[in-house]
Amino acid sequence: MITTKGLLFAFALAAMPVSALAADSEEEKLAHEHGGQTFHAVRLETDLGKSRGGHDVAGWDIDGWVGTDTNKLWLKSEGHIEEGDVEEAELWALYSRNISTYWDAQIGLRQDFLPDDDGHTYLAAGFTGLAPYFFETEAHLFLRDDGALSARLRQENEWLLTNRLIVQPYAEANLSAKKDPALGLGTGLTTAQVGIQARYEFSRKFAPYVDLSYQQSFGETADYARARGEHTQSTTLKAGIRLLF
Repeated sequence: MITTKGLLFAFALAAMPVSALAADSEEEKLAHEHGGQTFHAVRLETDLGKSRGGHDVAGWDIDGWVGTDTNKLWLKSEGHIEEGDVEEAELWALYSRNISTYWDAQIGLRQDFLPDDDGHTYLAAGFTGLAPYFFETEAHLFLRDDGALSARLRQENEWLLTNRLIVQPYAEANLSAKKDPALGLGTGLTTAQVGIQARYEFSRKFAPYVDLSYQQSFGETADYARARGEHTQSTTLKAGIRLLF
């Protein structure tokens, strides 16, 4: 004979899988709404121009990532071409972890490619995020494959003159803890660059720009440059295209 208690128990057993599925569905929905979904973004800047010495120069800067709001794989590449020859190039692969509202901690590898040289591999660790007054900041330490330690700090800001015309000043400083005559690097502050980019965004995905930058070498790094017959200061004007994917 089936009692009322037996019926209730049977209904409870039958409802358990449905409840579990509903709970899983709610958890997935919450994860999707609160950063669990996967995004991606790629920014490409490529340009041509002239240096102060009248040399033809070109460059590229690719910055892209894929992942969630919390965890990302970050890939970067940038390089400089002068008179048709690649003067320097870098490739980065980083794991990026969100640690606060506006900041990510990053760790990974950086590979340099230099002319007439095998280049070096670096362990890279640092932070990227939004500093006060909306300064986008990248700060990284690098441990080279031969044990040399270096660092880089870059900051930039965006000023909206109109909804489409944007001016972006930027500054970058490179430091080295070890003298390296082979690479022409001294200790302390080695090079610094300041510049300003003005672009017109026909859309967020397409924007032509002009870029004016000034770079200077310091200390022993400048001495090495003079010994090689190179300039310790350079001013470059370039025009290019910025694309977002």
